Amino acid sequence: MTTTTFDKTTSMYIDGRRTGWILSTLLVLLPFVGIGLREAWGSDLWLLAPTVIIYGLVPLLDLLIGEDRNNPAETDVPSLESDHYYRWIVYLSLPMIYLSLVCCAWYAVNADLSWYGYGALALAMGWTAGAGINAGHELGHKKTKTERLLARFAVAPSGYGHFNIEHNRGHHRDVATPEDPASSRLGESYYRFMRREIPGALRRGWGLECDRLGRKGLSRWSMQNEILQTGMITLIIWVCLIAWLGLGVIPFILLQAFVGYSLLTSANYVEHYGLLRLKTESGRYERPEPRHSWNSNHVLSNILLYQLQRHSDHHAHPTRRYQCLRHFEEAPQLPTGYFGMFLLAFFPPLWFRVMDRRVIVHCQGQAHQINMDPGCRDSLIEKYGLTDRAEGL
Repeated sequence: MTTTTFDKTTSMYIDGRRTGWILSTLLVLLPFVGIGLREAWGSDLWLLAPTVIIYGLVPLLDLLIGEDRNNPAETDVPSLESDHYYRWIVYLSLPMIYLSLVCCAWYAVNADLSWYGYGALALAMGWTAGAGINAGHELGHKKTKTERLLARFAVAPSGYGHFNIEHNRGHHRDVATPEDPASSRLGESYYRFMRREIPGALRRGWGLECDRLGRKGLSRWSMQNEILQTGMITLIIWVCLIAWLGLGVIPFILLQAFVGYSLLTSANYVEHYGLLRLKTESGRYERPEPRHSWNSNHVLSNILLYQLQRHSDHHAHPTRRYQCLRHFEEAPQLPTGYFGMFLLAFFPPLWFRVMDRRVIVHCQGQAHQINMDPGCRDSLIEKYGLTDRAEGL
């Protein structure tokens, strides 16, 4: 399905999704759907509605609506970049994230929920926290001080204050290499990846920030430490909620935060699975290219995620705004959008069955061109009949 066109008389790019981008802001209000249904029908099970929408309805609509592979011409990018409508869509998501957190925390404590209703509401709020990290990702790559400050407020509710530093200075440098904890490997399950990625990202982010402060002659505990700055925002939010609502809100706060950054882990798992940048003769890794990221052009999930699924162009042009990201024919394509892929990742045998062959075809069966789990390398080469570089010499 095509949703963007070019005006044949002016050659100007027309964004047919212009109004649709508002859905990305409304996504953070999804917990209120569950609350509204529970209030109307009485059962705590209705609080699972946001999760069913995300993992069920959105992937279905992705398949029904189809893809949009149209790109803006480079001559259209300046006007798209300067259109403040698109950035205000991101800005407006921030107060809605905080509104959702405050209202859902109050409801969790005061609505006489069962244990599973409490958990379902925290899960729904976790989706909002995850959307906040995605908004922080979009804002954190921009050059203005205001947007970078807003990025910290976007990730603060989930307690993931090291994200912008780790992602911008670490992941973008090391992407699709064995050194990157945020790039998943062939044969590595989502759950094994999570155990490696979450602590690895924290260590790398903290180390990068300490190095920056050290070069300026400052202590790592200086209040110029941006991780500590964002951590203070998180602490203030959480302490205020606990002081207002009592200790009963603590499990809710922690669970929504965990769900929020587990969604970031899901995205990281999908985006570069098995893809590898090779080392050049100088010993340095080749530049990231479109073939080093999995892409998807499915319309609905791209709208909901600020077009994060056009990930190759994001790595090529990190500061480019979401409405300008392009599709590359040479980039490997996912069978569906991120939300469907997240669900698939929860079931490793299904994930491996769907994705491993795609990795192998993309890398032409060459083991040295695949980022593989070291513990599974020999068995994967044997299982898929890969050609090892040593064998080809």
